[in-house]
Amino acid sequence: MNIILGVAGGIAAYKSPEIVRRLKDAGHEVRVVMTAGAQAFVTPLTFQAVSGEPVHRDLLDETAEAAMGHIELARWADVVLAAPATANLMARLAHGFADDLLATVCLATPAPIVLAPAMNQQMWRAAATQANLEVLAGRGVRVIGPDAGWQACGDVGWGG
Repeated sequence: MNIILGVAGGIAAYKSPEIVRRLKDAGHEVRVVMTAGAQAFVTPLTFQAVSGEPVHRDLLDETAEAAMGHIELARWADVVLAAPATANLMARLAHGFADDLLATVCLATPAPIVLAPAMNQQMWRAAATQANLEVLAGRGVRVIGPDAGWQACGDVGWGG
């Protein structure tokens, strides 16, 4: 199976290289798309090392865009998994924004989209986040989690 792992900018991004490793161990092909925020937490080199593939980061990458890179990625995928899926990413997807490579790939793909939310417990419970989840679920986006537990900010609750 061809899987795009979308990594959004939250502290939970540190767990995403392990997701790549496990998907590869299970025999899947994995390509990683990182948001700018994700790169503040984990380097593209880490994902390149565990996936064995170049990491996709820029919507307006001159070399990729010459061949419609975001469309090629969107067509290549059998599934798009965003892990972590931040409140920001979910809001942008719910409202159809195509302002970075990950959101654009999600809009352009015919493949199923799966989100693994990770955020502060208060952000998870926020009415706006819950409304965005309803919109996404209504469009067939699958949501896995989140779990409850200790969060990086010191809070304990659902969202991380």
